[in-house]
Amino acid sequence: MRASEELLKAIAVTAELTDTDLSEAAARVMADDLSEYPEDQVLKALVKCRREVKGRLRISDVVSRLDDGRPGPEEAWAMIPHNERDSVVWTEEMAEAYGIAAPLINDGDRVQARMAFLETYKDRCEKARSEKLPVKWSPSLGFDKNGRERVLLEAVEKGRLSHDHVVGLLPPTPAQQFLIEDKSKGLTKVSDKFKELKLIVSKKNADPVLE
Repeated sequence: MRASEELLKAIAVTAELTDTDLSEAAARVMADDLSEYPEDQVLKALVKCRREVKGRLRISDVVSRLDDGRPGPEEAWAMIPHNERDSVVWTEEMAEAYGIAAPLINDGDRVQARMAFLETYKDRCEKARSEKLPVKWSPSLGFDKNGRERVLLEAVEKGRLSHDHVVGLLPPTPAQQFLIEDKSKGLTKVSDKFKELKLIVSKKNADPVLE
């Protein structure tokens, strides 16, 4: 697939602003390589490069900044569970990075755990993007049932998990019934009942005395 003129111009501007000496032939090769990705994502990634890259512009700088649905490194770190009570809906790359960081978290060394997580996560995301793998979300459920509901409902609302998937994970509560009703009506977005349920769950979490 040939690169567009808009992409070529964006690369040239980014190269100039990052003090990168890029010949016309090299710029076209870079553009052709990047044209394999959605152009709107590439153009936004180049904007980030102009603001963030210190030194010579590389293709990996652009690819690592593609907004393909994977959370940024710091956002991903903030989402990981702190203990076995916590639930999370995460990507494959987050789960792999957590596996590296978990022993350090258990030892109480969150500084080293964070560094290990970020390094591994960035590496896994870069590899997935280079292979053009789509983001995949999956749940990891903790012991806290209220927290589990909240995380799963949020994942459905953000389009990270399907209604069908979540129905099978929720206990037989009003939450499950609302999801079933939504599905039977063929709704494609979160219904008013779904939002009402989220309010109920948040109130229960705020006041554990509520039944």
